[in-house]
Amino acid sequence: MALFNRKNQTVAAEAAPAAALPVDPALAALTGDYTIDPAHSSIGFTVRHAMVTNVRGSFGGHEGTLHLDGTDPSRSTASLDVQIESVDTGIADRDGHLRSADFFDAEKFPLMTFRSTQAEQLGGDAYRITGDLTIKDVTKPLAIDLEFNGTATDPYGNERVGFEGSATILRTDWGLTWNSALETGGVLVGDKVKLTFDISAIKAA
Repeated sequence: MALFNRKNQTVAAEAAPAAALPVDPALAALTGDYTIDPAHSSIGFTVRHAMVTNVRGSFGGHEGTLHLDGTDPSRSTASLDVQIESVDTGIADRDGHLRSADFFDAEKFPLMTFRSTQAEQLGGDAYRITGDLTIKDVTKPLAIDLEFNGTATDPYGNERVGFEGSATILRTDWGLTWNSALETGGVLVGDKVKLTFDISAIKAA
């Protein structure tokens, strides 16, 4: 999980290997439990459409928690629940199709979930969190690459952390297999899906 600001990380990387870094009190202060703020966070996706363009969408309904460990990032964890019914691509008919049994089957499987199993520092502000992604009744491992965006205290006194990340999956690995052949060759919906995460989380009092 992303815990380190750019200035501190640059100095530390030059001074010693990551495993031997001394604990910075400012980093240790980040340790704690956080709640993802859905009003200031977004979870999006991009998928190829008709072989020539991309469709972009998002899930407006989501909630999650983080545990950040500023002294040992590998002990950080994340949990995320996404409401399938909240899918939004800007076209109501397409959103209805995505909610149907052809795709997510939102009535039977209302949530997409992620539960972390490992966190690691890659260097600089880059981190990777690995966990189990469940869509419908299929659970498979997913690695999300993250970049730390910093910390701030908002006007209401909330201590926030922010990060952004991305991952790429093959939707058919999770049983999302619906497609339609094109007369010119190829298929209507691409298999590769890029997931994007822009997260702001508030530290528990």
